[in-house]
Amino acid sequence: MNHSEGSQSTVHFSDTGTGQGQKCRMEHDCLGHMSVPRDVYWGIHTLRAMENFSISGVHDADHPQLIHALAAVKEACAAANEELGLLEPNKASLIISACREVQEGRLSDQFPIDVLQGGAGTSANMNMNEVIANRALELGGHERGQYEVIHPNDHVNKSQSTNDVYPAACKLALAWHAQDLSASCGLLAQAFHDLADRHSKDVTIGRTQLQDAVPMTFGQEFHAFASMLNTDLQAWRELEGQLCVLNLGATAIGTGICADLRFRQLATKHLARITGLPIQAAPDPIAAVTDTAAFLAVSGSLKTLAMHLKKAADDLRLLNSGPRTGFNELDVPARQAGSSIMPGKVNPVIPEAVDQCCFRIFGMDTTVTWAASEGQLQLNAFEPVMIHELLKGMTILASAMTMFRTKCVEGITINTDQGLTHANSSASVSAALNASIGYEKAVAIAQKATTEGKTVRQVAGEDTDLSGEELDRLLDPLALSRGLGQTCRQQQDDHA
Repeated sequence: MNHSEGSQSTVHFSDTGTGQGQKCRMEHDCLGHMSVPRDVYWGIHTLRAMENFSISGVHDADHPQLIHALAAVKEACAAANEELGLLEPNKASLIISACREVQEGRLSDQFPIDVLQGGAGTSANMNMNEVIANRALELGGHERGQYEVIHPNDHVNKSQSTNDVYPAACKLALAWHAQDLSASCGLLAQAFHDLADRHSKDVTIGRTQLQDAVPMTFGQEFHAFASMLNTDLQAWRELEGQLCVLNLGATAIGTGICADLRFRQLATKHLARITGLPIQAAPDPIAAVTDTAAFLAVSGSLKTLAMHLKKAADDLRLLNSGPRTGFNELDVPARQAGSSIMPGKVNPVIPEAVDQCCFRIFGMDTTVTWAASEGQLQLNAFEPVMIHELLKGMTILASAMTMFRTKCVEGITINTDQGLTHANSSASVSAALNASIGYEKAVAIAQKATTEGKTVRQVAGEDTDLSGEELDRLLDPLALSRGLGQTCRQQQDDHA
């Protein structure tokens, strides 16, 4: 599903939306009366939230997946209420039509509330109720604000509470956005696989604790990155099931108050039809209202993906280091000048940008963990910050992976001669001699090679009775990268 349309607020949201001399309509709530601009679809509850929460400058409209999901939930609820005979067919039809317009992004400028809002998402839910009610009124030939005909609470919010609608919409939004994230992850994994396949026989040296280890191929190194990303991809696919278990119909605290006993299953059925997702009703609705484990699971998966991306970016930076005084085993594409004072310097700016995206995700995970841990008794009031952080984090990582793939990984060139030189010059390849001459003698050869600046092959030729042919076979770096060096020796011994 493509949510690019309406991904940013299309209008500037003022503090109250009630400019001097502007034509207004009067609305009321339990706190009193307020003037609402006549040309907006939102109402008094949205206006109060706009006045109360002027914090981040980021609005609900900046998360189109969430707006789409809320409208889908409202459509499902309207269909269920109509089927139960609780909502007149003409009103249900108008509400459903308005819901579909919102899902299509036509009213994306009508959701101006700051994402950091108190009330456990009540403001976002009421904003949606008001927009749908007023658009439904308009579709039916009525003026906005004629709530005696279609009311935001009595009709659009019928059989619902913020406490079941908002979490359900949040999970749907995450499930949809996960599809975009998975697509970016899959493409990046394939890019690493393609790079690995082109260098499956080009040898370098493996390193542990930043010290020389044993030979491997560049292909093996890059395939490892791809494998980690594929593991993340599988985790995201499995997470969809958890995100599709919803508490819709549980209403305020999970007991289903103000809702027909049949509503829960019907609303779930209609939502599955509308979204095409495997939506299921939570087996314990009271637990589902207060449980934020799904948000923690998404956060954990994002953190793991960020850790894998950072690992790949950091390794590429190291392997790119130099070119004269570093590893210089590969070159990432030159994207911009690297210094205002050092002529010709080029920095690995794309991996550096990826790292900074990952830092954001680590901070996101801390925020989500704290918010999830603060849910007292029958409700967690901090889902707005959780969903904001998670959707923003998913957007950041999806964009980071696209940037990483198109501006770095697909343009990497390998310095194969340098890799082979490092593989042949490492004293750690003496491990291949363990089975033939024993560990202690192999240690002595490694130490002498390091001290005298020679290769293990040179010292072993001087200090052992192994033939040149056998040493070449045992110390062949490509064979060692496949674990074949000692195997060949063992096969010879078995044959003899």
